[in-house]
Amino acid sequence: MATRHAHDEAAARLRAALELFETGVEMMRQNLRRKHPTLTDLEIEARLTAWLSERPGAEFGDAVGRRVGWPRRPE
Repeated sequence: MATRHAHDEAAARLRAALELFETGVEMMRQNLRRKHPTLTDLEIEARLTAWLSERPGAEFGDAVGRRVGWPRRPE
């Protein structure tokens, strides 16, 4: 069943992307701990949250191009 295989592959790609995201978040958390060893866990998490929301160059997402509304197509 080709459709089932395609769904399994898509699910595997999504899982890999989510794992990479989590790895990136953990790397940034460790980076913040190295740069700011005196901050509490709560302060580190606040800075991490701010970075995820406002990191330079990705204020409107990570893709190049013009900003568009979501969903892109009217339903």
